[in-house]
Amino acid sequence: QVQLVESGGGLVQVGGSLRLSCATSGRTFSNYDMGWFRQAPGKEREFVAAITRSGSTTFYTDSVKGRFAISRDNGRNTGYLQMNSLKPEDTAVYYCAVLGLSTCSTYGCYSRSSGYNYWGQGTQVTGSS
Repeated sequence: QVQLVESGGGLVQVGGSLRLSCATSGRTFSNYDMGWFRQAPGKEREFVAAITRSGSTTFYTDSVKGRFAISRDNGRNTGYLQMNSLKPEDTAVYYCAVLGLSTCSTYGCYSRSSGYNYWGQGTQVTGSS
């Protein structure tokens, strides 16, 4: 079992930046691919970004490309989501998740929430104007 704890959320002005962290424990983090999802009020959970276990490949939903950056530090068992140029529509609860024994190699595979084995509890990000 893997435990995940997100942190770093908060209230930020539109155009500002935040860095979310996802601290993991329980199993070897480097054995898992990692993703970030978000859920806005009244909307379904949506894919934001994913990174392979080695960190060599990343995937992003179109709406965050060029603004968000996913990364990981396997030595610290922690993943990150750097969010820049925040927009009001980025307001949501952000979740990190991991998938093990992954055969994923495509955006379509990584963007499916059903493929992830373990999830954090979420952290709120609110963009204010």
